[in-house]
Amino acid sequence: MQFSLPTGLDIHFIHAKPANLPAGRTAIPIIMVHGWPGSFYEFYKIIPLLTDPASHGLDDRHIFQVICPSIPGYGFSGASHKIGCDSFAVARMFYKLMQRLGFKEFYAQGGDWGSRICTNLAQIAPTQVKGLHVNMVPALQIRPSVVLSLMFGRQFPGLFGLEEEDVRRMFPFFKKVFFHLMKESGYMHLQSTKPDTAGCGLNNSPVGLASYILEKFSTWTDPDFRDHEDGGLERKFFLDDLLTNVMIYWVTGSVVSSMRFYKENIGKGIGTAKHEKLPVTVPTGIASFPQELLHCPLSWAKLKYLDIVSFNHMPRGGHFAAFEEPEILAKDIQQFVSKVELK
Repeated sequence: MQFSLPTGLDIHFIHAKPANLPAGRTAIPIIMVHGWPGSFYEFYKIIPLLTDPASHGLDDRHIFQVICPSIPGYGFSGASHKIGCDSFAVARMFYKLMQRLGFKEFYAQGGDWGSRICTNLAQIAPTQVKGLHVNMVPALQIRPSVVLSLMFGRQFPGLFGLEEEDVRRMFPFFKKVFFHLMKESGYMHLQSTKPDTAGCGLNNSPVGLASYILEKFSTWTDPDFRDHEDGGLERKFFLDDLLTNVMIYWVTGSVVSSMRFYKENIGKGIGTAKHEKLPVTVPTGIASFPQELLHCPLSWAKLKYLDIVSFNHMPRGGHFAAFEEPEILAKDIQQFVSKVELK
């Protein structure tokens, strides 16, 4: 489906409704937003778990209707031709989409860029967003308490509100955080400064595009896959699913515009946007997956999200949670919504 903005920009989205909604039940609307180098296709496996949980052996206290838009410049959504199409601007577009669909209240869920867009959505419309659920906490402002916890948290975890799992994931800091990010963040520096340079080359080589994207699905799913000859891709995904995601970029020629999203958001530096200094007041749930690129302890998340009602360490999984571990993520969304609905 397509939603046209007054500016002429077309937003592609899918709207999945329950096929057989029991009498007297209402399907709860939830918008789910992807990131890079993903697409709306990431949610194809989790959608039936949310729209028809009983048929998949899950708790059906809450049945959802799922809206999955494509970020402008990604896949079948049009790309902005003006500077300023950052996460906050996209959040405004998606809010208009939800209004157009007739939703006065709804939930928002995302990972990667989707977590930042949904966070902005909660900041824009705190009375309409009933709850925010993320499986990746967007980059936080570097505050003295965060710096001190990195310096002394291993020796005095309780003093900085760190749990045993936080210590396990974060320390020793240089090995588990600093050097890991150095190995995995080269793409971000390139796309934040010169996205067209690499993007135009990828747009003209299907093999180059596939290798650039699939490498992320390897090491962001599990950093140990870096040492596997085949990248470990088939340990978590089907090749058909991975290539479907690649083909969405290829047939639409959207890799360049998708990479520009980095320059729009962090080209001027991390933490410089006004919205990054604003708190989030809506009820928030965080699913912390063990192989996520950067771990965020609950004590850090509380600096940004003021009403965290659910923070759970997931048993397994990495960056592409909905694509990789749809059942685990669906269960966490269900329990989060249950807590919010009881408030």
